[in-house]
Amino acid sequence: MMISPESYYEEHLKGKSEKQIMTAIRGLKQEMGRLKNIMEGSHYGSETIIMPRESTRLLVTRMYLERAKQALADVGGTYTPSKAEQEAKLLDSSIPAISKVIFSIGGFLEGYKTHTIIVDEEHIHFGVERSLMMNSSTLPSGLDYPCGKEEFLDGIRALYIGEWRINYMNHDIIDGTQWELTIEFSDGHKPFKTGGSNAYPYNFDNLQELLGIEPDDEDEKVEK
Repeated sequence: MMISPESYYEEHLKGKSEKQIMTAIRGLKQEMGRLKNIMEGSHYGSETIIMPRESTRLLVTRMYLERAKQALADVGGTYTPSKAEQEAKLLDSSIPAISKVIFSIGGFLEGYKTHTIIVDEEHIHFGVERSLMMNSSTLPSGLDYPCGKEEFLDGIRALYIGEWRINYMNHDIIDGTQWELTIEFSDGHKPFKTGGSNAYPYNFDNLQELLGIEPDDEDEKVEK
């Protein structure tokens, strides 16, 4: 698999017409959707591993898409983003204005744990609260977060949360694990809310890592 966007351009886009480049763009977007669907499947990770992994292919395809949009502009074409793409771009532009991130995960039987991240002008602070079923305890809300503010915001950007669905549901499991994510902003952008039950976005593990949740923590363990 080619990695360089310029190599992709030379082989697939150079000398192409506006119509041909638009066809390539549609194909790249479809491939991104296909890869996400694979990674969000309930059995993902249990099958034979194919290299490069879907996460790598998705990253590279995203790079190709941006190069294809540039190639379209170079031949005088105009790319019109979909409504979903416009909303994702608007959310991305408001990432510097994030004021609070609330992430809750758990289940009816084992209880829930809620991580709250407060972002001020210079720092980020966090607290963790367990539900009564988990012997309720709260960490001091003034603790410094393990990484700096800009590193945290860059981590949010890398998740492309604006592309996430509002709900992720696996109706084949009755109880299991439920989760909710809310992001609040200080610039007037409406809060972003998403969540699910026994189903997760393709890069959900990256979100947990960013929030300091250890994958081996039994309280937070997600079975896909």
